[in-house]
Amino acid sequence: MSSIPHNKLTGALRRQSVKKNVAAIHVSGKLTLLQRKLSNVLLLNAYDTLVTRNKHQIDARTLCLMVGYNSNDMDTLKQSLRSLAETTAEWDMLDANGRQEWGVSALLSYAKLSAGVCEYAYSPALAEKLHDPKVFALINLNIQRRFTSGHALALYENCYRFLRTGSTGWWPIDLFRRLMGVEGSAYYESFKHLNAKIIKPAVAEVNKTSNILITPELHKMGRQVSEIRFLIKENPQLAMLDIDDGEGLRQGAVYLALMDLGVSDRLARQWISEHGEDYVSEKISYLKGRGGVDSPVGYLRAALQNDYKSEKSAAPSPKVKAAAVLRKAQAARNNAAEEERAQVVEEERKARAAIMARVQEIADSRSPTQRDADRKLFLAWLSDELLKSEFSRLGWKAALCASEMQAFWEDLIPDAFSEKTTPGD
Repeated sequence: MSSIPHNKLTGALRRQSVKKNVAAIHVSGKLTLLQRKLSNVLLLNAYDTLVTRNKHQIDARTLCLMVGYNSNDMDTLKQSLRSLAETTAEWDMLDANGRQEWGVSALLSYAKLSAGVCEYAYSPALAEKLHDPKVFALINLNIQRRFTSGHALALYENCYRFLRTGSTGWWPIDLFRRLMGVEGSAYYESFKHLNAKIIKPAVAEVNKTSNILITPELHKMGRQVSEIRFLIKENPQLAMLDIDDGEGLRQGAVYLALMDLGVSDRLARQWISEHGEDYVSEKISYLKGRGGVDSPVGYLRAALQNDYKSEKSAAPSPKVKAAAVLRKAQAARNNAAEEERAQVVEEERKARAAIMARVQEIADSRSPTQRDADRKLFLAWLSDELLKSEFSRLGWKAALCASEMQAFWEDLIPDAFSEKTTPGD
């Protein structure tokens, strides 16, 4: 697949108009919030070489931290990668010749962890679809971090790519249930329950959290709701949310100069964000003054990192000095924020581990008959289908259900988590 010229890019990569016949990739909604975030981080990491490389790599510990896992929690990462390999992406659209095309693929064709590195791949057909901005829009990770509900993030992903057309178009209710990961649930067969537990909370979080505002509309066949669509518009609070999808940077002369040198979109935006336009522009001028450089991108990277200077510019301008001070201050803030986030993640991990240890202790203290009854009672007690699926698979070791397990046992055995309470009390 040939590369797409920058001036012809659409969707999230260029933020220009998208053809009205927006194609859709529907991903099964049976992913937890963290698994869905993991999927987006992997895609963003691979995007620049999505159709030119067969496999992609990312440091496993960095990946864990980016999606909210403890950096040593490889078991959870393995489970999540397994879930992505078992999840299907389905598309139904017009191909380049105007013919109808339907396809299905595993979200990841494979993944492996080796020597602290996560290696993974997409099927060639899915990679082409994910790389085409007319088909699929990258999700901004600054926005993604704000979501606390997997259903809300799933709804956002499925609405965001239709922003330029203003509407998702009508979805059959069965398709919507599948996108939200609740198909096959007798509870959500009732539209009253679907609306109260899924649609209303998800819409509220999307409108509060993201850069779009959505409004659901219903179509009835008789007295039954048969279809749903979402009207979509930009969130006027965008500036207040401090969300930057790169549109401003892409309009600048420095960004365009980097494009001419062959720098990728993601790397160009990263360099400008980290170093500032003036500093990057200075190093581009330095590079052009060298002449005959075999690898302009590699040389420019070194110039930025090592602050290469020409003999004529031994003393940096006050503007460049100020930019350097700002860069150092921003780096210090970023490091402090990362350390704080890592500390919060570690505290959450310890709290969850303590809950899980106590849950296992209680479960082990029960008789075999009680244990069977406890499992059935807890499954009936859960209302979230994703949590039910996780518990059915892992039992009392399902860390995703930790807070629900604590509430369940405290309801069943008052003071179950009190230090003075023993399993036999």
